[in-house]
Amino acid sequence: MEQVRRAIRVRHYSRRPEEAYAGWIRRYIGFHGMQHPDTLGPDHITSFLSALSTDGHVSASTQNQALCAVLFLYRVVLGREVGAVEGVVRAHASKHLPVVLTRVEVSAILTRLHGPQRLIVSLLYGGGLRLREALELRVKDLDLERGQIAVRQGKGRKDRVTVLAGRLKTVLSQHLEEVQQLHKRDIAAGLGRVPMPDALDRKYPNAGLSWPWQFVFPAARICRDRRWGPPCRFHLHESAVQRAVAAAIRAAGIPKKASCHSFRHSFATHLLEDGYDIRTVQELLGHADVSTTMIYTHVLNRGALGVRSPADRL
Repeated sequence: MEQVRRAIRVRHYSRRPEEAYAGWIRRYIGFHGMQHPDTLGPDHITSFLSALSTDGHVSASTQNQALCAVLFLYRVVLGREVGAVEGVVRAHASKHLPVVLTRVEVSAILTRLHGPQRLIVSLLYGGGLRLREALELRVKDLDLERGQIAVRQGKGRKDRVTVLAGRLKTVLSQHLEEVQQLHKRDIAAGLGRVPMPDALDRKYPNAGLSWPWQFVFPAARICRDRRWGPPCRFHLHESAVQRAVAAAIRAAGIPKKASCHSFRHSFATHLLEDGYDIRTVQELLGHADVSTTMIYTHVLNRGALGVRSPADRL
């Protein structure tokens, strides 16, 4: 497993794929009685993937992810071609429409959130950010004067620029003043360092202590894990926001299966409702292909702006 993680990190995969690949490789080895994968072949891969579909009832995308992880193990880590993997019982691929909140529902949820969680969710809806992208924002990524947010190393390790809602500028300025006071207290205590991406701390040893590199939404506690070097302050954990949003959705009485990602879907859908070009929405969301953004037009066609029901003419 150490070889697997080293191979993933050398290729600069993000943390999520690393965890997913490592988890599937462990399950693959455990499924075959902890045998070394070098002694296994295509038939063993087929039986593992088929069991995921028939016994585990996983989705098609989950099964494909497991296949990619196992092929990565053989081709990259073990340096061995396994040939064609045939006879796999494939999970049925289904198409799901995104969960989109109405403007009234978004307002109802926001009124039931407080503190940093409310500001984070406002950024998700106001700029179409993913939750991870919002939590990893640094002070230098915000341009309050121009009203824009620079998203660094988003999904697919791509940078992009999105819009910063004008109504958030005052609240965000006040929040940054509080974060700066926290940073000054950390500096006075001999701390104040944040983790740097891509080993920049070796190239710029003092950058991790500087104000522009601080997280916009810092964690409440100092991290003292030796894996990350000296004590440093990470960003707020995803679960803190996810729990707050789930509680707000329940309190608002919204029956939809919504989550933090629903605010990104709502951002795109409401922009299209307001008449913005789909190419503009594609750029703001960071989609590589406009066909990915087209899913939101399907949501529109099923909503109030789409076809009028014949029952309404009775």
